[in-house]
Amino acid sequence: MKQITKSLALIAAASGVVIGVVTPLTASATGAPAPLKWTDCEGDALDPRQECATVSVPMDYADPGGPKIDIAVSRIPSEKPSARRGALLMIPGGPGGSSLGHPSGVGQRMPRKVREAYDLIGFAPRGNAPSTPVSCDVGPDDLAADRKLPWPAPDGSVTENMAQSRRLADACARTGGELIKHISTLNNARDVDRIRAALGERKLSAWGVSYGTYIGAAYTELFPRRTDRIVLDSSDNPDPVQAERAWLRAFEAGVEDNFPEFARWASRPGNPDRLAPTPAEVRSRFLTLAARLDREPIPWPGAQPAELNGNVLRQTMLDSFYDPDDYPVLAELMLAAEKGTLPPAPPRPPLEAARNYMAVAAGTICNDVAWPGSAAVYEKGVAESRAKFPLTAGMPRNALPCTSWPWQPREAPLRVTDRGPSNVLMIQNERDVATPLSGALKLREAYGRRAVMVVNDSTGHDAYLDNGTACGDAAVSRFLATGERPARDAYCE
Repeated sequence: MKQITKSLALIAAASGVVIGVVTPLTASATGAPAPLKWTDCEGDALDPRQECATVSVPMDYADPGGPKIDIAVSRIPSEKPSARRGALLMIPGGPGGSSLGHPSGVGQRMPRKVREAYDLIGFAPRGNAPSTPVSCDVGPDDLAADRKLPWPAPDGSVTENMAQSRRLADACARTGGELIKHISTLNNARDVDRIRAALGERKLSAWGVSYGTYIGAAYTELFPRRTDRIVLDSSDNPDPVQAERAWLRAFEAGVEDNFPEFARWASRPGNPDRLAPTPAEVRSRFLTLAARLDREPIPWPGAQPAELNGNVLRQTMLDSFYDPDDYPVLAELMLAAEKGTLPPAPPRPPLEAARNYMAVAAGTICNDVAWPGSAAVYEKGVAESRAKFPLTAGMPRNALPCTSWPWQPREAPLRVTDRGPSNVLMIQNERDVATPLSGALKLREAYGRRAVMVVNDSTGHDAYLDNGTACGDAAVSRFLATGERPARDAYCE
C-alpha cells in the first residue's frame, strides 16, 4: 500500500463549509424504541443463524408522536461473544436497495475476526418492502430498460423525458401516500439511530456501500458521537447544492473512466468476444452501433421494451461496467446486434418489486433536493453533454421525476463537515462507473481530518470484498476488527 498522489495528500487538511443547518432529532426527542423481538426470517438461502425483527420509527420526525412505520432489520450474532465489540450495520446502495440478506450473504465473506467482533446487522430502509412499503402505480413501459435512466431521444430531444417525469410524479402523488413525502437520506440516517437504540448499542459501526455512503455520511453528521468505526465504500459526491443531481452527472466521468478498460479487454487477442484489434476501434464500433440502433431498432420479443434500440445498448453498457465480469454481456449483445440475431430477452423483475424500488428511489432523490422544472435547463445540459461525452448521449444531465415532483424538499441537503470524530475509512476503486473517484474525492475533502481514504488500482463498482484489491480489503478488515486505520491516504495496487 503506497501513499496516494498529490490530489489526495492536498485534501487531508481541507474542511467543509457550512451553509444551512440540519438538526438531528435525538433519542430523547423521539422516544426510546421498544426492545426488539427476534424471530425467524422469511426468504430463501438464508443462514439459519439469521433472525429478523422490526423497529417502529416516526413517519415524520418533525412529529414524533404521529404515525409510525416499521423498519425491517436482520442480524447474525457475533460468532465469539467474548470478542464482541458491538453491532456492524450494513447500509445498502440504491436508493431502493436492501441489506436484509447481507448478514447471510456478503457478511459471511468477512474475515472471522470481523464476524467475531460484531453482530452483523441488515435492514430495509424506509419505504422498502418488507419495511412499511411505498409504491408508485407506474406502467410497465415506464420501467423498461431504456427508461431506467433518463436517456434522451436519438436526436437529443427531452420532450418525452419531461412527459415521463410528469407521469411518474403523478403516479407517486396518486398512490405514494403520506409516506413518500418522508423518504429522504436524512430520515434514513435518523432511522439508523433508532436501529442503534433498539439494538441497545451506545455506538454503532457501519459499512455503507454506494448510496449507502450517503446515508453513512448523514449519520456521521447528525449523530457523530454515536459512531464507532465507519467504512464508506464507493462514495457518492456529497454536493451540498446539487446532491443527487451531481450523482447523475457523474456517469459522464464514470463511463469515460471505465470504457478504456472494457475496450482493452474487448480488443485482446484470444478473447472469444473480441470486438476489434485496438481499443480505439472498440469505441468507434460501439458508437457506430448505438447510432445505427437509434435509427433502426431490432425487434426483441419478450424484452421490455420489445426492441434493441440505441438507449438499451447504452444502458447495457452502464450495467456491464459495474463489474468487469459482466463485460461479455455487452460484447455478446453487440456481436449479436450486428448479426441481427439477438439472445433471449433478459428476465424482468416482478412489477410490484420494480414499482417499490422506483418509488423509494424517486422519493429519496426528489425529496433530498429541488430539481429545475424547466425543459430548457435540460435541453441545454443534454446538448452540452452529448457534445463532450458521446458515450452517455446526454443522459447524465437530463430530467428525472423530480422535475415534476409535487412536493418541495423539507430540509436543506446534507452538508458534510470536518467536525466530529476521526473514525471514517473510505475505500474506493480508481475506475468506478457509478461513483467515480472524482466524486469520492469531494467527500474526502469535506471530511478533512475525520477520514482516511484508500484508493484501489481497480475497476468496477463496490470495492470491499468485491471489485477491489487484496490490499484494500485487508485495510478495511483490519480497521473493522482492530480499529487500526492507515496513517494517511493510501493507494493499493
